[in-house]
Amino acid sequence: MSVTTKHDIEARLAALGIRLPLPPQPAGRYKPVLVRNGIGYVSGQFPLEDGKVRFAGRLGGELDTETARKAARLAALNVLAQISENGPGFDSFRGLLRVDGAVASSEETHTGFPHVLDAASELFVGALGPELGAHTRTLISVPRLPLNAAIELAVTFAVICSCDDRCRLTAS
Repeated sequence: MSVTTKHDIEARLAALGIRLPLPPQPAGRYKPVLVRNGIGYVSGQFPLEDGKVRFAGRLGGELDTETARKAARLAALNVLAQISENGPGFDSFRGLLRVDGAVASSEETHTGFPHVLDAASELFVGALGPELGAHTRTLISVPRLPLNAAIELAVTFAVICSCDDRCRLTAS
């Protein structure tokens, strides 16, 4: 795997016309990002913008597939913002491992979920490149999510941690 630096990732984001948002604050008593033994965990991220849910509702109910894809993309941007600002940053980032997605859906909706979550996967590969952005994935459909959000993403990633101050802070 080739080494990708923070500058490389920022250049990829800029080429895509993407500026990372400010990372959302946790909705409870937990850390938004935690790193232990070279593995990073991003707590569930919703499609929040400026502290508010931008895409609320359920696929097949209040939201169509394309709107749900926009929600997945925004949640993915919030994941990257959390890694950048509240995690180890991109200099020690060594790639995504797994993306867990939950899509709020109506009782009548039984298809389209993979296509919705593909929007997040496509953003990750576009922003991080085909090596660091590659990941495994799980997807579940739920009747409702907290804050009436359309989607929630939780992400696991790999880091190189040399026990510097920033890694010690995220691991405590």
